[in-house]
Amino acid sequence: MSETKLTAVGAASPHRARTAAQVTLVVHEGATENPTTRVIELADGASITMGRAKTCEVQIDSDQVSRTHATFVRNGQVVEVTDAGSRNGTWVNGEVISGARRVVSGDEVQVGSATVFVSITSHVAQRTRFESTRYLDERLAAEVDRGLHYQRRMGLALIRLDGANEILDSVTDAIAAALRPMDVIAEYAPSVLAVILPELDAAATEHAVRSLVTMEGAPISGLEIAVGVAGFPEHSTSAAGLIARARAALESVKRGDETVVAMPPDDQAPVLADVVVGDPQMVRVYELVRLVASHPITVLISGETGVGKEVIAAAIHAASARKRGPLVRVNCASLPESLLESALFGHERGAFTGAERKKVGYFEAAHGGTLFLDEIGEMTPALQAKLLRVLEHRTIIRVGGVDEIEIDVRVVCATHRDLQEEVKQNTFRSDLYFRVTGFTILVPPLRQRIAEIEPLARIFLQQSAATLQRLAPSIAPEALDALKRYDWPGNVRELRNAIERAMVLHTGGVIHLEDLPDALRETRITTIEANLGGHRDIRDHIAAMERDAIATALEITRGNQTEAAKQLGISRRTLIYRMEKHGLKPPPGRRTSES
Repeated sequence: MSETKLTAVGAASPHRARTAAQVTLVVHEGATENPTTRVIELADGASITMGRAKTCEVQIDSDQVSRTHATFVRNGQVVEVTDAGSRNGTWVNGEVISGARRVVSGDEVQVGSATVFVSITSHVAQRTRFESTRYLDERLAAEVDRGLHYQRRMGLALIRLDGANEILDSVTDAIAAALRPMDVIAEYAPSVLAVILPELDAAATEHAVRSLVTMEGAPISGLEIAVGVAGFPEHSTSAAGLIARARAALESVKRGDETVVAMPPDDQAPVLADVVVGDPQMVRVYELVRLVASHPITVLISGETGVGKEVIAAAIHAASARKRGPLVRVNCASLPESLLESALFGHERGAFTGAERKKVGYFEAAHGGTLFLDEIGEMTPALQAKLLRVLEHRTIIRVGGVDEIEIDVRVVCATHRDLQEEVKQNTFRSDLYFRVTGFTILVPPLRQRIAEIEPLARIFLQQSAATLQRLAPSIAPEALDALKRYDWPGNVRELRNAIERAMVLHTGGVIHLEDLPDALRETRITTIEANLGGHRDIRDHIAAMERDAIATALEITRGNQTEAAKQLGISRRTLIYRMEKHGLKPPPGRRTSES
């Protein structure tokens, strides 16, 4: 575990002294597997020397760092960094400096093997402002993206506070005031705060939050506090995954009189939220996952769109020895060729227009972990050739660069295409095909896993209800029957969307047939008709009754389709479909009211 000095984060009193501006230097150094982060406040008029010598205020033990390498000086809100004649130079935003250079908030200073992030915040007294939930989501996504590209760490904490309003206001103000300028605090839910702590791993986040929610190391009188903590990339490499982990840890805390901070154990595999194994085919899939997880061989996951290939990739990562490393996901179909190459391999400063600084690609970001390449069949032949080279040599070259960079990455690919057919059509390289299909896992579509539809639907109900902070409704038998009879061309993704839609439309704590999308209801009607078999006269009789009912409703509402649909208890789109089926569309020249 890395050693982290939290100079700027602690159990600060709400009455602590505050300055007009706060300057913070975040020093990030060490190997990717075990980095060290130090947070240092630079006082007005102070200077800090960085170097290898023990006389330096910030000692960096690295052969890439000179004995006295660089000095940071602050005068008011002006901060300057000066290179002290170092052997490898001091770099600001990817550009080597000579002499003194003024730096501003957000600048990145390279001191040998260490990276120093500069944060300058004015009017610290206003730091108690809470951000919106929307801003929280945007900032969390941005921090995840930064972490993937620059191999940085980040912690997320959800803090539940229960107590009298006057105590809550005082404590929340104290927590906000004690945060660093780079931290973010927002109201995640009623009585639940969310705090983002960049540059801290999970253990450091746990330590920092424990200090935040206690006064002088003891629980706050008259207040129940529970905290759930998640770390990037230890527990997840997605914003949704971090929220889910922190929320799960928070919900695991039993309400009581003492402050409790919960964090998933280090040896616990990442949460696989949507995993349901109730079908023999899927039992076999997860047997294959278990068998291949411990081997470094490249894996191809094949299956229809929305079938859950990403979940299988996450399961492989979670069952492997790389589970403590990052799981980086890339959708090859979502980016054009020019951007995808830079995203995968990174680029050097000046490699192309707009490349103002060096950027680490997804392969480097996944070092020590797993890279999931979704929709690999969408890659162009040129990128396929470069990917093949990486898989064979285990090195990459950044766009605009010449140096080979070694990588330690497990690659898992996925596609909904028939790659064997693509090879025949010369749209997919045969040599890459044989490289990525060393071990193939075929995920069956949801229509072949009927036993899993109900448990998946209930999981999605629980997740959606938690997001909306409501109780999860039950599912009426006729709605459940429709779910099981539907063909699910969009697979698990379509099922999730249908359940989330039903959560919005349902009333009374029960999801009924009318709360489901039109396609599911129409499938049920068609199934009932089909079950009548050869009884043609009965089917004709039902069709005639349906036609008469629609015609009567249109007559009563004077052709108003919306009102007629309400009278019949169906959607307007279903009504139009049935009108066309029974030849009830209005004649040319006559307009039918739509509202």
